[in-house]
Amino acid sequence: MINIKPGMLSGLLASGAIALTSALSPAQAADQGPIKIGIVSEQAAIVGQAISQGAQLAADDINAKGGINGRKLELVIYDDHSSAADAVRAYQRAVQQDHVNAVVTTFISEVALAIEPWAARLHMPTITPAAASNLISQQVHDKYSQFKYMFEGWLPAPILARAVCDSSHDLLVDKLHMKTAVIMREDADWTKPLAEGEQKCLPGAGLKVLDDVSFNPDTTDFTPIYNSIEAKHPDVILTGIAHVGVQPTVQWHAQQVPIPLGGISAQATNPTFWKDTNGATEGVITQTGTVPGLALTSLTNKVADEFQQKYHIFPAFDGFTAYDCVRMLAAAMEKAHSTDPDKVVTEMEKTNMEGTLGQLAFYGRGDTYTHALKYGPDYITGTFMQWQNGKQICVWPENKCPNKMVFPSFVKLPVQQAAAK
Repeated sequence: MINIKPGMLSGLLASGAIALTSALSPAQAADQGPIKIGIVSEQAAIVGQAISQGAQLAADDINAKGGINGRKLELVIYDDHSSAADAVRAYQRAVQQDHVNAVVTTFISEVALAIEPWAARLHMPTITPAAASNLISQQVHDKYSQFKYMFEGWLPAPILARAVCDSSHDLLVDKLHMKTAVIMREDADWTKPLAEGEQKCLPGAGLKVLDDVSFNPDTTDFTPIYNSIEAKHPDVILTGIAHVGVQPTVQWHAQQVPIPLGGISAQATNPTFWKDTNGATEGVITQTGTVPGLALTSLTNKVADEFQQKYHIFPAFDGFTAYDCVRMLAAAMEKAHSTDPDKVVTEMEKTNMEGTLGQLAFYGRGDTYTHALKYGPDYITGTFMQWQNGKQICVWPENKCPNKMVFPSFVKLPVQQAAAK
């Protein structure tokens, strides 16, 4: 007679359940129900809506190929209204009531930073496809065991600064002979490290920084700001703006500011921005993911075409990154043969796969930007585009974008000024 001690029966049953689960056929796996990924973003904003739309395209593509180890992938979408409080409530509901297995969330750094402690408390694999604050990856680096569940599916602000510096050297210094710049940015969590990074690397790229001008995102009149910048006579204004975009662009054009706008203007990446500004965005340069027709990888145009067929619009850059975020989570679950959070995190850290905008891989535990996407020509750099006659024209990286820059007649370039003397 076998003597079963107290507690042994439950252990045997658990072991049997594990063995049975590992031996399930695809049909039996499907009987377990779908794997759920929560999507938390603002549904009224184009960049917020693009997150849920790109995520849905990825889920559709994954399900068309059999799902994740035979289980269907299902998205549960929540509207956070760009509110940190609403986002946290939606996140809590997703995890505690709707029992999602992972979360893709927000394009706003302040919202991502509000969610990050909850990802730690609830042990929930979470990735932001667009928030750029370096504090997100810094917390993972500094307190890994607590914050390891958080990932960044885009480049953190200091690395975005490197992209601005790299592109500025090639486009503004080498081609247009620019020597000076003023940084103009909204006061937000992501723009301070962006500006700090630019102040460090722009001199090496050939641009002396004359000033760093920050403003409240609620600003409606940019005339005094432009007047102040003009008085310093920089060759270029490098923006760091996401919450605003239309107003400073329209007023730049209306005021005929003779200095080109470059840097990062997130709203200018939207395909509707030309219409939103009534063409005032002509000549504006900004970093984005990609532009229509530009194939950064074999997936870029495929996903862009699917997006346009389904939603009748070219995706904002985080439509692409959200697509990649869902694919990375799904691949991690498939390789782990589990939705266990710690196992998913382990496999996420091993990510090395083709994405829509480049090769996807994360910085490791020993790196400064732990769990942020790797930057560089072998990974992700982003694309710098310029609005020309209503179209988004890529101008950098030069090996993929051999197009000339064109500026409105009121913009005065150093090369023009030199020729006039």
